[in-house]
Amino acid sequence: MSEPLVIIGNGMAAAKLAEELSRVALGRYAIAVVGEEPRLAYNRVLLSSVLAGAANARDIELHPAHWWRDRGVTLRYGCKAMAVDMTAREVRLADGKRIAFSKLVFATGSHATRLPLAGANLDGVHVFRDCADVDALSELARTKKKVAVIGGGLLGLEAAYGLARGGADVTLIHVMDRLMERQLDAPGAALLKELVEAKNIRVLLNANTGEILGEKRVQSLLLADGRRLDADAVIFAVGVRPNIDLARAAGVSTERGIIVDDDLATNIAGVYALGECAQHRGVCYGLVEPAYEQARALAAVLAGRDGRYAGSLVATNLKVSGVGVFSAGDFLGGPSAEIISYSDPRAGIYRKLVIEADRLVGAELVGDTSFALDYLALMRAGADISNRRDALMFSADAPIQKAA
Repeated sequence: MSEPLVIIGNGMAAAKLAEELSRVALGRYAIAVVGEEPRLAYNRVLLSSVLAGAANARDIELHPAHWWRDRGVTLRYGCKAMAVDMTAREVRLADGKRIAFSKLVFATGSHATRLPLAGANLDGVHVFRDCADVDALSELARTKKKVAVIGGGLLGLEAAYGLARGGADVTLIHVMDRLMERQLDAPGAALLKELVEAKNIRVLLNANTGEILGEKRVQSLLLADGRRLDADAVIFAVGVRPNIDLARAAGVSTERGIIVDDDLATNIAGVYALGECAQHRGVCYGLVEPAYEQARALAAVLAGRDGRYAGSLVATNLKVSGVGVFSAGDFLGGPSAEIISYSDPRAGIYRKLVIEADRLVGAELVGDTSFALDYLALMRAGADISNRRDALMFSADAPIQKAA
């Protein structure tokens, strides 16, 4: 008889875990996936494409309904998990039903952060996190509203691009001195700003938001320096926080995220966590690739194999506001690092490599990201690049030598 396994969360991490389990442990578990959103799991990275009108919600589904059925997975989407009873080993759902488990996985993801500003509760204030948010933002774009997007990280840039593509009048406001400061250095961010502004998005840097003004609905945005911007809507895109309340209430150890070891196991036997809600060795990853690596490791563990997860090399490789951006490893470089860079602003290209002890330890690409996967492979392999340093900036293909 199959062992009951419940996955709380119906996002990308949960879908990847179900996919991996179907590959390495088919039939071992009776899998039930519980998700609050009333739809099949979808690729959250492509939400901006839906907002921009380049795709629809069905296009970004990870698997059709029959895929789940064919693998014996029971889906309970559109039904929130309200509590977990660790003694009875049951998950209580919003409809009052209970699902028994032998093994439990928290894949509860994150929620969008809202700044504690005056006026933050006015009509017209939104976040950009899920399909429901896209529906609301699409209406703003369709009616050509003036929209202020707060946050110059990945989420903010994607929201701004989608809104502008849809027809909205967009101003992007960022408190830092450069866009995507966690992924880009100053020259790379400066080029990105130029490329973003070329897509009819106004960018204000070093701009701190003071207050959202209006009676019942948003009418304008007041910056801390006294500038006032007309706005019909405000979008918060200032980051995410792991969803840990359900786990914490059930007695699972948490800090910023749900604390897991190298087996992705929590402090409670048979209970695991992965993806954006998990905290491994003090780190909460907010990216897709670490979640997928965790899913592969956890599937191996649940299959009775050695699947220990040692952490992920943080890398970003995406189209940001229609511009290719790649960043991985120590892209800034420490005092002992050697840095090679190339910039062609007219062509919209910036490349940077960070080398230490004849190993590539960091890389950054803006515009042309065609070498991204090759650079990432070199970093992961710890390859000796001493015989190809000069050519590496313009050609990434060469045999990878494993580090000794």
